[in-house]
Amino acid sequence: GNYGYTNSGYSVHEEENERLTESLRTKVSAIKSLSIEIGTEVKNQNKMLSDMDSDFDSTGGFLDATIGRLKTLSRGSQTKLLCYMMLFALFVFFVIYWIIKLR
Repeated sequence: GNYGYTNSGYSVHEEENERLTESLRTKVSAIKSLSIEIGTEVKNQNKMLSDMDSDFDSTGGFLDATIGRLKTLSRGSQTKLLCYMMLFALFVFFVIYWIIKLR
């Protein structure tokens, strides 16, 4: 009598374990596929960041070159401005000299 009862109790526990094992297997499989998708996304994001880093480096170089040219132009403009001011001063000096000499 007890032997049959024990077998049926064992069977119930075994079925419960099988059901829980299958549920766990399904969850592990879902987590595995999710982690693979996350890994793929991380690789894509790292590639995109690397490309952006390269773009920023090239843009930074271009910006540095442009700023260097602007500095050169601004130095040249100040030199030109100084030359124009000196020429104007000489012109004014000669005009004043000419006016004084005519008197």
